[in-house]
Amino acid sequence: MQTDLQLIHAKKAIAGAPVVLHDPDLYAPLFLNVSVFKRSYKMMERILKVYIYEDGPKPLCHTPQLDGIYASEGWFMKLMEENTQFVVKDPNKAHLFYLPYSSRQLRTQLYVAGSRSMKPLSIFLRDYVNSISAKYPFWNRTRGADHFLVACHDWATYTTNLHEELRKNTIKVVCNADVSEGVFVRGKDVSLAETYVRTPNSPRKAIGGRPASRRSILAFFAGQMHGRVRPILLRHWRRRDRDMRIYEVLPDEIAAKMSYIEHMKSSKFCICPMGYEVNSPRIVEAIYYDCVPVIIADNFVLPFQEVLDWSAFSVVVAEKDIPSLKEILLGISGRRYVRMQTNVRRLRKHFLWNDKPVKYDLFHMILHSIWFNRLNHVHVR
Repeated sequence: MQTDLQLIHAKKAIAGAPVVLHDPDLYAPLFLNVSVFKRSYKMMERILKVYIYEDGPKPLCHTPQLDGIYASEGWFMKLMEENTQFVVKDPNKAHLFYLPYSSRQLRTQLYVAGSRSMKPLSIFLRDYVNSISAKYPFWNRTRGADHFLVACHDWATYTTNLHEELRKNTIKVVCNADVSEGVFVRGKDVSLAETYVRTPNSPRKAIGGRPASRRSILAFFAGQMHGRVRPILLRHWRRRDRDMRIYEVLPDEIAAKMSYIEHMKSSKFCICPMGYEVNSPRIVEAIYYDCVPVIIADNFVLPFQEVLDWSAFSVVVAEKDIPSLKEILLGISGRRYVRMQTNVRRLRKHFLWNDKPVKYDLFHMILHSIWFNRLNHVHVR
């Protein structure tokens, strides 16, 4: 098919990407290979076409929710369905097919409180995909390999388990990017950045932070105690060290003097431990507030890990090394820290939602990762 030939052409062109010596829009140290990323992004802009299925009942489908910790799936849905550059009405011209359902709406509408069963959600997805594959020829052509879903709720990966092709073949763009569970597949699936949007009308409100010289706190965390990592963090560091501001919930007397956001803006490092699942909205929050994220979540595939060099702007700490956390952070020299924090500031534009998408912003980075991983599975003869 013509669309397959276009993908093969793009993959060959990316493999032969010319070296980028300077680009005013891309800061090379943030990327594993800025030359490959730039060529791939350019080919995406030139070639990629996406078909969005109109099928699916509201509010389970086509109903984006734009606030809360699962807002990433809603913002992507909104911006994708409004898009005119990549979206086509003729599915025969599409390289990728979007399944526009909301995992958050599935949880809200279909979960039976107290049942501890995701089965109703999984049944809906199974029947939804079966109806699409029966109505259109496109799913069956690749067994779903050129289809993708975007879902941020913690349960998103698990609710695909009643449809084998959906679970194994479809590109799953999910916040819960945990390779240890055998559902998320590195190199095929995409790690979705979890963004906590408090005010949908102003998703970029209060971003920015202090320079390194005005950050008096070494490390900060405050949050609910759930999952396997946070209780260990609290046990080792709560009230034991003035430099390590680790709280279960930010105490009222402290919050009255300095808010949660002000703590992040005043800290050198923001601790981002996993909760029930490996993902955490604190990673993107740290980036928004120019705080170097410290990620504690074994088996977590970080967002855009196929193109970004996370070692340039973050610290990844193994769960077993929590007792040595302060020692690890103090081992980072002042010069290196300033470089990392500067990189965080330069990285921020790649994690921002915009009412109208802007080149290299979060919407485009997500779409690029879908495109990039799809090309990884295109066979060039």
